[in-house]
Amino acid sequence: MEQKGNADGWQVPLVGRALSQLPVPGLRAKRGPSDENQPPTEQKRARRLPVPTRRVAASIAATCSKASAAAAVPRTQRAGRRASLRPELTIPAASVADVVRRPVPVAAAPKMAAPALAAGNDGKKRAAWDLKGQLNDMRAKVSSYKDKVQRLDGENQQLKRQLQEQVVQNRELSSQVSTLSSALHTCQEQAQQRLHEVMELSDLKQQLEEQVTSHSRTIGQLEGTKQDLSSLLETREVKLKLAEEGLAQRECENKELRGQVAAQLQVMTQQEERLHHLEMERRRLHNLVQELKGNIRVFCRVRPLLAWEKEREKGLEHLHFPLQDNKALVLSKVEESHVGRDRKGDVKYDFSFDRVFSPACSQEEVFEEIALLVQSALDGYHVCIFAYGQTGSGKTYTMEGPDDMSPETMGMIPRAVRQVFQGARELEPKGWQYRFTANFLEIYNESLRDLLVGRPERGAELEIKRVSQSSEELHVPNLRYVPVDSEDEVLKLLQTAQANRSVAKTALNDRSSRSHSLFQLRIEGWNRSRDLHSVLLSLVDLAGSERLDKSFSKGERLRETQAINTSLSTLGLVIMALSNKEPHIPYRNSKLTYLLQNSLGGNSKMLMFVNISPLEENLSESLNSLRFASKVNECVIGTAQANRK
Repeated sequence: MEQKGNADGWQVPLVGRALSQLPVPGLRAKRGPSDENQPPTEQKRARRLPVPTRRVAASIAATCSKASAAAAVPRTQRAGRRASLRPELTIPAASVADVVRRPVPVAAAPKMAAPALAAGNDGKKRAAWDLKGQLNDMRAKVSSYKDKVQRLDGENQQLKRQLQEQVVQNRELSSQVSTLSSALHTCQEQAQQRLHEVMELSDLKQQLEEQVTSHSRTIGQLEGTKQDLSSLLETREVKLKLAEEGLAQRECENKELRGQVAAQLQVMTQQEERLHHLEMERRRLHNLVQELKGNIRVFCRVRPLLAWEKEREKGLEHLHFPLQDNKALVLSKVEESHVGRDRKGDVKYDFSFDRVFSPACSQEEVFEEIALLVQSALDGYHVCIFAYGQTGSGKTYTMEGPDDMSPETMGMIPRAVRQVFQGARELEPKGWQYRFTANFLEIYNESLRDLLVGRPERGAELEIKRVSQSSEELHVPNLRYVPVDSEDEVLKLLQTAQANRSVAKTALNDRSSRSHSLFQLRIEGWNRSRDLHSVLLSLVDLAGSERLDKSFSKGERLRETQAINTSLSTLGLVIMALSNKEPHIPYRNSKLTYLLQNSLGGNSKMLMFVNISPLEENLSESLNSLRFASKVNECVIGTAQANRK
């Protein structure tokens, strides 16, 4: 097949030269031998006839291509697609089939085109030269094709609108499908849960059925024994009647006993109240005795001579202990002339304290004098006991005891702790309960150190702080507070503290304490809902005072001596300020007085041991210590009050 365009833009399908007799534009047709006698006018007329325009041919080709595409789809699928788009609107199958079956003019075979063009309206074939008739036939077909194309375009537009509506419906249906899918998923989960519950109920049902079966067997057995029990029941009913009669008599007796028990309980309550009042009276009288002795009491103790000192010393001629008065001590000093040859006589220094212990006094005798003061701690009063004196005067021995401690040589700290725990056990039948917490620290060069923690384990420097803004109670954060229940636990803590304490060798003492050792036992006691108190029992072993001209301290020892003497001087100033009732008490001038301020004030009881050396060469230092103790003994702080809440 070949196509050529003329000057007007027409496209006319051309058949082969052997079959077609149509003239080709631009060429002159040759006459055949059979047409030589025919007039040429008809051929010219045929060449002037119009041919279909390009637009008509394009529309015909498009219509044929659509029809061919529609024909390619199976008829069942086309019918189903039309039905799915819109059930109520269908396209006549005959019109589509007609379009599909019609031959496409452009793509038609050459042999079929010639007869079609030659046929007229009446079905007769036209002559090959009757081009006008063929053209009219073609025009009629083109007009019918145009009508069909317009009708198909309308149907296509209607189908597009239906398709758009169907797309909107599909979107709505998709959202509904997603909603229904989630609802279906939820229902499936619920169904799984219900299935699980059904299985559990089935197991439970099976168990219940087994129980019912076992119960049925038990019921059968019980029914078998019912008859036996019936006979026993009759016998028991007779006995029960007799027992009820006896019970009625017993109830009458019980009423009488209840009255007696109530009377006894009332008597016991009265006795308990009386016992409590007697205990309070005992505490009041005990406290009155302690106040009569003074809230600040001073004991003087002279240590015995050591073995190597006995060989050097001739005796204790410079120390005199009156036999009739155990509260007096006399020191004598030989005064020589300025020339140094003649003796001018002895100068005597008389001192009087609450108690003076000679070198022959034992640890037990010393503790008997402070036992009543320790008892005040259980009664709800702050108690502070500390040892003061020059280095080597026996302070550590008095407070803690020797390294190889025995029951006879135990110091004041272990003896006081033993008495506290023993007193707590004795007060338990009277309704008192106690809780104890211990700590052990030292003040070295005005810094706090925990003696219950080894030196490698010590952290930052400890600080003294208040428990709260509204309370005067002090505590040391990060200090180890150990709950204790017996004196044995306290003795173990004492051994640990002795191993960790700072000591050094000086010119006056081979093993001098270079810090203030402070043991505190917090006592919390309560008597049901009647009484509650929380107090501190503070037992302090002060560092020994030294004269720099005799100790020859240098470097680190010098700084230690200066810190010790400064804190001891501050302790004296605080006691004097309390005695004079000054408005400002310099507690904060030293870590020692700041930490002990609640045990030095008016609501506390304080006792000071002044320890002196028996050596005559230490006479001047002993005089200084005794003079300081005399000033403290003259102080009167005031009446102490129990620390109750």
